[in-house]
Amino acid sequence: MAKKRASKNKLKPKDYKSHTKPTWCPGCGDFGLLASLYQAMSQLELDPSNTLVVSGIGCSSRLPFFVKTYGFQTAHGRVLPVAIGAKIANPDLTVIAVGGDGDGFSIGGGHLAHAVRRNPNITYLVMDNNVYGLTKGQTSPTSPVGFKTKSTPYGSSDVPINPMAWVLASGVSLAARGFSGNPKHLTDLIVQGIQHPGFAFVQTMSPCPTFYNTFDLWRPKIEDLPEDHDPGDLMQAMEQAFRDDMIPVGVFYNQVRPTLESHTRVTNHPLKATARDFDPCELLQSYR
Repeated sequence: MAKKRASKNKLKPKDYKSHTKPTWCPGCGDFGLLASLYQAMSQLELDPSNTLVVSGIGCSSRLPFFVKTYGFQTAHGRVLPVAIGAKIANPDLTVIAVGGDGDGFSIGGGHLAHAVRRNPNITYLVMDNNVYGLTKGQTSPTSPVGFKTKSTPYGSSDVPINPMAWVLASGVSLAARGFSGNPKHLTDLIVQGIQHPGFAFVQTMSPCPTFYNTFDLWRPKIEDLPEDHDPGDLMQAMEQAFRDDMIPVGVFYNQVRPTLESHTRVTNHPLKATARDFDPCELLQSYR
């Protein structure tokens, strides 16, 4: 559960801005997610001194620099192991992991499925623009077939990854999708993700106007999930995840189950009686 500030003076969204100005290209969809994150933090009254934003490498992974909380930019694709480690070390922290489709689904892809199945109480915000932006416009894991870039001058032959179907199949406890062009709706999804007790995956369709401007392509295809959509029904969620005629947004799936922290806090484990605290100083002494 996100920890609120003790002060009676509620922080406004602007109070979560750091002194570092965002360095994204004009019109980047990541501005929309950042604005939504500020709003969500304010609504939840998050304590900046008890909040950690972790990222990998890429345009979107610069985000921790722009938020007035603790921040950690890790190596390429390693956002989830670091975020999970921080949460285990300090379960009272509100941990938010951020990154892009290249960082999360390419080099970091091996971590995603296992992070999902372990169900740590963290929120993972992925800004998906279907292209590598920081390295100047190469094909990413979510780029469409036939997409011509510097790395695929004759068009990509790779079938794109379906992130939503991937996390659903891995056993995610909350999966949602938003659009950076609708920051109000995206704010609500981020709030739900942070409040969710477990791993919350929020895919944000975040166009890159410099290397793959999909605003005009995506905007008419964005639509809310059907009113009768049941977020507790995995098969319904999967059906919506595989739609290719439209881009559904909203909470695809939401089911509360035991978290990683609940397992690591077991007190009646049979080895507990014989275990002792590890003292690194004592270990070093033994080698002197």
